Amino acid sequence: MKRLLFAFTALVFTASTYAQSIQSPAEFLGYQLGEQFTPHYRIVEYFKYVAQASKNVKLQQFGTTNEGRPQLAMFIASNENIGRLEDIRHNNLKLAGMESGTANLVNAPVILWLSYNVHGNEPASSETAMWTLYDLVNPANAQNKEWLKNMLVVIDPCLNPDGRDRYVNFYNSVKAGKPDPTPTAREHAEPWPGGRVNHYYFDLNRDWAWQAQKETQNRVGLYNQWLPEVHVDYHEQGYNAPYYFAPAAEPFHKDITQWQRDFQVTIGKGNAKDFDKNGWMYFTKQIFDLLYPSYGDTYPLYNGAIGMTYEQGGIGAGLAVQTRSGDTLTLVQRVAHHHSTSISTIQTVSANASKLLSEFKKFHDNGIANPPGEFKTYVVKNDNNEKTRKLAEMLSRNGIKFGYGLSSKSVTGFDYFTGKTETASVDGNDLVINAAQSKAVLLNVLMEPKTFIADSATYDITAWALPYAFGLRAYGLKESLKPATTSWNVIKPQALTNTKAYAYVSAWQSIADVRFLSALLKKGIKVRYAEQPFESAGKKFMAGSLLITKAGNDRADFDQVVTSTAAEMEHELTPLTSGFVDKGYDIGSDMVHYIKQPRVMLVAGDGVNSESMGEVWHLFEQQIGYPISLVRYQDLNRTKIADFDVAIFADGRYDNFPSDKLQSWIRDGGRLIAMENAVSLLADKKDFGLKRKEDKKDEKAKDKQQQTKLYANREREAISSNIPGAIYKLNLDNTHPLGFGLPNFYYTLKMNDQIYDYFGDDDGWNVGTLKGNAYVSGFVGAETKKKMANGMVIGVQEMGRGSVVYLADDPLFRSFWENGKLLFSNAVFMVGQ
Repeated sequence: MKRLLFAFTALVFTASTYAQSIQSPAEFLGYQLGEQFTPHYRIVEYFKYVAQASKNVKLQQFGTTNEGRPQLAMFIASNENIGRLEDIRHNNLKLAGMESGTANLVNAPVILWLSYNVHGNEPASSETAMWTLYDLVNPANAQNKEWLKNMLVVIDPCLNPDGRDRYVNFYNSVKAGKPDPTPTAREHAEPWPGGRVNHYYFDLNRDWAWQAQKETQNRVGLYNQWLPEVHVDYHEQGYNAPYYFAPAAEPFHKDITQWQRDFQVTIGKGNAKDFDKNGWMYFTKQIFDLLYPSYGDTYPLYNGAIGMTYEQGGIGAGLAVQTRSGDTLTLVQRVAHHHSTSISTIQTVSANASKLLSEFKKFHDNGIANPPGEFKTYVVKNDNNEKTRKLAEMLSRNGIKFGYGLSSKSVTGFDYFTGKTETASVDGNDLVINAAQSKAVLLNVLMEPKTFIADSATYDITAWALPYAFGLRAYGLKESLKPATTSWNVIKPQALTNTKAYAYVSAWQSIADVRFLSALLKKGIKVRYAEQPFESAGKKFMAGSLLITKAGNDRADFDQVVTSTAAEMEHELTPLTSGFVDKGYDIGSDMVHYIKQPRVMLVAGDGVNSESMGEVWHLFEQQIGYPISLVRYQDLNRTKIADFDVAIFADGRYDNFPSDKLQSWIRDGGRLIAMENAVSLLADKKDFGLKRKEDKKDEKAKDKQQQTKLYANREREAISSNIPGAIYKLNLDNTHPLGFGLPNFYYTLKMNDQIYDYFGDDDGWNVGTLKGNAYVSGFVGAETKKKMANGMVIGVQEMGRGSVVYLADDPLFRSFWENGKLLFSNAVFMVGQ
């Protein structure tokens, strides 16, 4: 009996010991972290393993990437808190004023969110994520129990799984048997497009507010369900740089509170303590500023959190690389550095939990009681259902509350389009956004007409106000007004049944109309457009309106295909019973043009700006659903380009551009769409009418400046010629097909100083021009500002039977510049038809 009792006791002890033992990443993977890169699926497996082995965690898959990889978040809490995560979440939202009810500050854990590896070729932090998770769940680690008493930690091990695997697969396929630290070794030279970006080549660290990509929509959707008090975004920078952590560099946006500034210093000192002890190099307060609202540090800040970026030197370092100083930087070291800041941040947050919670609540209480900025209400006119709907969706994804219409019929406020105080009527479907809400700071940052910049040496664009980005009239009111309703009363178009029409007319004013055209063309329906406005069936139709005529569509199912497609897409159509119009040119006039279904080629590969090219790719595949062929630039000479009608050259550096073959193709009827630097490469070339606008230089002033300039001021001097993303208002010729569906002006985001001489009468068409003071918002260096006047930015040149479309600025910028998507679609479908 005693033997049985002893055996039973031993069995219980063994089972208990096993239950308390959790494998480290090294034990699970079979190698020490940093000895090799871990594929994403193995990181997922380790997180799933810990989810089964530990009672203090909950693993949530909150989405999948474009390539089908899972997006994960691990919630780690104490024994007392892990079972009441929903209570914690709702209480935190009450602290933020996002939910009604009284919040509990006494027993609420502070929420720390750690986001690793948003740029795929900055992979060290995903390795660190496994180490940090292990530290938090390891039963032998007594510290973790103290940390988790007043804290909930959320770990996202990899924000960009597709990009990470692209980098890791590349490296593993070319690495030497022993890592080669020689900087010029091929294992340190990623092929195009590199692992930084996601499947569609978007930079996910610049997509937090816009959420153009599905990965961001999934992740920020989860983030806004929790709204943590602290968020850290883990990165790598060039491998010659030491480690960077908070506090950040100027400029700080003026809405960032003193508490947020001060706690960045507190965090920085905590990180520095460990780095000092180990003798590791680091820097703070340089390069990485807090202005642009769509970063992984600024977006949390504008949502009341302490948002920070940590940057380890390491891009292109592989497993080992020799730095400029002659030292060898290894992945083992990079992982250790990230691990150090992870643990020190956990310690600092835990030690300041109650203060973090109270300041978080204060931030949101202030937003509700006294919203920042000069405007207390915003009215956005619903001049375009699709654009208004897209703006409403974006506001909703960011948790910004809004409604429609006002009890009063007119308001007086700042007119974004004129820059003056104007009176405007308010209709029932106009967006009305009251600033007094939990998300008041984020709202103000996204809507402010001009962003104040205390220090102009900024890291990204300096202007992004949503009315300009979406091209929607808006008014900022200094009085607080509540919307009349939360419901949009736009009536869905009535489905057409049993219709036998002479023709159908569709508007051409938004990306929704482009999607409809795409759907018809793919179904073999021939479509035309009206070059001039006309009136028929009691309605007015603008230039660019689509005409789907029975003539030319000789098929029995014509009416059924057109009307069913419209019904599926909830698209409004007007049937015409006659080609004889009331005003304007008749349907059979030579002012009505057939749209030849374009075969489109997008140039990719070495030299191409992958992000610019990715915006075009994403537009075609995900937004308008139209087929496009991606062709590498280096393969162009052996490509039968006669098989294509349109060739798109995104921003990039193209050797031998344009080739004789490409020019011959244009003259034979091809349409070249050139963007940004591709435009610059065409300037002053033979047969291309584009001419650079010459700078007028004061030689005496230049000589004086050269004599008095100081070496220490070299960065400041360079700023005078800088333009890191500013908004300008172009005059737009909307009688030209490139301007169809748009007003006679266009807001462009200038990322460069490209401006060209006006075309002469026989050279081409000046479609988008800068005249006088067209500046609207954002930082522009003094020298560049002088240049930005009286010139062409958007133009079209006819060449033989073909044409060239010049887009000196990017109309698809990060896919949030909604204002430019129709303009770009015109270049593809309307120009040259």
